[in-house]
Amino acid sequence: MTRIRKQREIIDRQALTADLEKLAGWSGYADSVRPKVLDIFKKTLDRGWNEIKRRFEAGEIKGPEAIASHTFLIDQLIRVLHDFTLKYVYPAANPTKGERIAISATGGYGRGELSPFSDIDLMFLTPYKTTPHTEQVVEFMLYSLWDLGLKVGHATRSIEDAVRLARDDMTICTSLLEARWLWGNQEVFDKFRARFQKEIIGSGGNAFVESKLAERDERHDRMGDTRYVLEPNIKEGKGGLRDLQSLFWIAKFLYQVDGVPDLVAKDVLTQEDANRFSKAQNFLWTVRCHLHYLAGRPEDRLGFDVQTALADRMGYADRAGVKGVERFMKHYFLIAKDVGDLTRVLCAVLEESQKKSRFRFPSFSFKKFNVPGFAVDGGRLAVIDGKTFAEKPVNLLRLFEEARKNNLDIHPTALRLVTQNLDRINAEVRDDPEANRLFMDMLTARQGSELALRRLNEAGVFGRFVTDFGRVVAQMQYDMYHVYTVDEHTIRAIGIMHRIENGELKEDHPLSSEVVREVQSRNALYVALLLHDIAKGRGGDHSELGAKIALKMGPRLGLDAWETETVSWLVLHHLAMSMTAFKRDLEDPKTVTDFVNLVRSPERLRLLVVLTVADIRAVGPNVWNAWKAGLLRELYERAYEEMTGGSSAERRTVRVETAKAALRERLSHWTEEEIEEHIARGYPNYWLAFDTETHWHHAHLIRMAESKGLRLHIETRVQPDRDATELVVYTPDHPGLFAKIAGAIALTGASIVDAKIVTLANGMALDTFWVQDSLGGAIESKQNLGKLWRRIEDVLYGKVWAGPELEKSRQRAMPSRTRVFKVPPQVFIDNKASATYTVIEVHGRDRLGFLYDVTSAITDLGLQISSAHISTYGESVVDVFYVKDVFGMKVVQDTKIKQIRGRLLAVIEPGAKEKNKKDGPGKPDMAAAE
Repeated sequence: MTRIRKQREIIDRQALTADLEKLAGWSGYADSVRPKVLDIFKKTLDRGWNEIKRRFEAGEIKGPEAIASHTFLIDQLIRVLHDFTLKYVYPAANPTKGERIAISATGGYGRGELSPFSDIDLMFLTPYKTTPHTEQVVEFMLYSLWDLGLKVGHATRSIEDAVRLARDDMTICTSLLEARWLWGNQEVFDKFRARFQKEIIGSGGNAFVESKLAERDERHDRMGDTRYVLEPNIKEGKGGLRDLQSLFWIAKFLYQVDGVPDLVAKDVLTQEDANRFSKAQNFLWTVRCHLHYLAGRPEDRLGFDVQTALADRMGYADRAGVKGVERFMKHYFLIAKDVGDLTRVLCAVLEESQKKSRFRFPSFSFKKFNVPGFAVDGGRLAVIDGKTFAEKPVNLLRLFEEARKNNLDIHPTALRLVTQNLDRINAEVRDDPEANRLFMDMLTARQGSELALRRLNEAGVFGRFVTDFGRVVAQMQYDMYHVYTVDEHTIRAIGIMHRIENGELKEDHPLSSEVVREVQSRNALYVALLLHDIAKGRGGDHSELGAKIALKMGPRLGLDAWETETVSWLVLHHLAMSMTAFKRDLEDPKTVTDFVNLVRSPERLRLLVVLTVADIRAVGPNVWNAWKAGLLRELYERAYEEMTGGSSAERRTVRVETAKAALRERLSHWTEEEIEEHIARGYPNYWLAFDTETHWHHAHLIRMAESKGLRLHIETRVQPDRDATELVVYTPDHPGLFAKIAGAIALTGASIVDAKIVTLANGMALDTFWVQDSLGGAIESKQNLGKLWRRIEDVLYGKVWAGPELEKSRQRAMPSRTRVFKVPPQVFIDNKASATYTVIEVHGRDRLGFLYDVTSAITDLGLQISSAHISTYGESVVDVFYVKDVFGMKVVQDTKIKQIRGRLLAVIEPGAKEKNKKDGPGKPDMAAAE
């Protein structure tokens, strides 16, 4: 029981009783006195609650003392309220046997674990059927507690009813398992406790254990079945408080103990296990108390909006390369992992004891296995004796490989023994060729390695054997883009790689599924994926640091010199393909040429595209889409063509002429004069920017607009293969056109994912935008498309000014979750990425109208936007613009470059100082770093 210091500073029961009796001096209770009575209780509750909060936030007490103090406060209030009710409100001088009542605390309150805003669960227990007098007492007490603002869950039951309901309902049984006598007639409670012990606990624990384990599994499925989500629920999530409670419920039911120390005495847990249990419980209690106090209400979700504040409150400061909030969350995930370990430990002990007790796990029939060096017990791989790992530590890896090969689960007893022998994985084991062969067999298994690697990680073997991987276990990134911790992301990426290789994702990833068959070294591919994020959280560029790690790990894992060098290159450049595809103009010949010069070989290109797809796909559930797939496919095909074809300039001329010829053929029903007049409108870039089908569509769109004399024509086409709607605007070109259209689109709540800006030889703009709705899908309904058209028309005709309207919308909008993130504003100005354009790349925190603000500033600076590439990564925006000055030239003057950077920084984040002095691109800190 946690000791509570200076209890009377929280609540003085004698003083409270005296204050109430000062009001009393009367023989009966009048309704007119009720407000004064409630006021005394309310002031006492507030004073005690605030004193506990003060102690907690001042660091005088931790979570265990805080929840014990809240329990103590409520206990004393209920006891005084009970006595007051019986003495003054509904007195009974000589209560009958049936009018005796016991008040018991149940559930979390019964355990003595009352967080600041937790519900208070009470059971009013009577010997027999409830009497009218008892009903009056209970009703008065409940209404008084509710009037105090407390959330009270309650039940009034006879002893017989309580036992019967516990037998029929596992939820009630669990609640009553921890019932604690609070006040009233203790004899009544003791009789209930004796019957519960004999008739419920004494009847056997098999059904209870099965129920609790099934309940846990269902809850995990509901919460995502991983403890490594970045906004976890500390109560209901995997590895949270409810898992600890479930463990103790099972132990309490089977071993009839009152606390964790009792489990040590019964040899269920070791002292080390008990210490881990207490450490995990105390940490989670402390976090939960902070959450409740911060939110001012019951809150169990560790959302992004509170993580930084929690880290500050709990003393996690920033360190080199790691934010304080990331350190805090890593500690949380490691605690959650400890909870999983404890679950396995308890299950192991229960199974070991099944021959000696009434408890039995469900039995099944299994086929027989012959696994040299191990036993198979109930369809699970087990160790033969306790010396298996001590005598040959390499068996710590062989256990998981044999389980994978034979498609077996691992016995909890074996996993417990693994935990106890982790320190045997030392430098000698890490350099052991047999150990490394076993690891590589797991990693590259044709049947799939995700489950084996996750087991290896959960057991702690992975991080011990690959120590650099151990450093990213539970490592999170504080943003809204990455959904999982680094280790979980890596294991998921390897699983996706296997599914691509196995053809299971052919529909989603046809290119990767085809290309992976031609890869010459599977080992290099899988090791590169294993190591691609292994240096995160160390400060510096994780790609560069990871490439150095790869040079050391390759030989150890049995890779030859070529494979090792290839792995190092892939880790160093694992973001190159996504950065080029999503942030550069693929119609600019220099974009593809520069990428080809980096990659150099078709084999590296194949490896890189498959790795890129698996990496992005493993970031989170809704990160991959058809739009990204299309861009990566386009870059791959153009790069492969350049690697295997002639010179870039020759191919460019040929491609332009080929595109024109293809359109001529499609327009064979037009006159020759009409065809040539239309073709003369397009500059070379136009013919390279779109396929023949789109050229044909544009030709008819322009012909129709010109024939009707339209000065503005808008058309849309839904493109399911890209999860976007193509929006084409044909209108006279003028400065600021792009910004106006971007503003109009923002006013509808849609997002621009890409844009191609074309100025034709006749002075007309043919601008194409690919837009998505707020859920990241194509805009399809006639109503929403009509709203989009009207907004663009209103803005371009001057009926609506986008800037002021966007500002009003921002003021009306609900606060965005992105407000808690600090995204450093950055502007990179690059004159090397393109032969004919200056490339401007801006990074900032996403907000409504961000693109409009930036493009308006670019227009005001006298720059012409040729193309734009829009990317959003959670709370971060990375937009890239290809621009020229008013003379159609690159921007090369230092003063102009400085002016552009300063103006854009001010737009991205008003008041931001110019932080980047480079004239060149440097190395952008891309928000999409997988």
